[in-house]
Amino acid sequence: MTKITPFLWFGGNALQAARYYVSIFPRSKVKTILRYNAVSAKAAGRKKGSVLTVGFELDGQPFTALNGNPLFQFTEAISFVVHCRTQREVDRYWRRLSAGGRPGQCGWLKDRFGVSWQIVPDEVLNLLGDRDPEKSRRVMAALIQMTKLDLAILRRAHRGR
Repeated sequence: MTKITPFLWFGGNALQAARYYVSIFPRSKVKTILRYNAVSAKAAGRKKGSVLTVGFELDGQPFTALNGNPLFQFTEAISFVVHCRTQREVDRYWRRLSAGGRPGQCGWLKDRFGVSWQIVPDEVLNLLGDRDPEKSRRVMAALIQMTKLDLAILRRAHRGR
């Protein structure tokens, strides 16, 4: 069992969010749904039987989603990086997670629930970390102009084309 589980505070749509994320990532599932009982519902001002928390896994990584009040909102200060091996993976995750949300710069996006994600091909780290500072600079210059990352363009920048 992992020692750290991301705990996400939603304003009432935790189950909807968990089901959405589970539909996107392979080897994912909703594991537990904890509902308010009579006592906890009264204390929280919620309806008895409504969803309190949802335990779910995304590709084996555990998460917990809480139905809190809308007092707290997600910000870009916390994001989840999706490591991709291919452009096809980048395109698929970008399309699914940005649907109903909004794109950001440099591979970042906010999904329809306000959660920030970074959709990053693993190869980008190698291109940016090249020992030749000029190659690395060209890759960074190309990357900061992008929303969704495009490996072909980043490779060309690395080669100086």
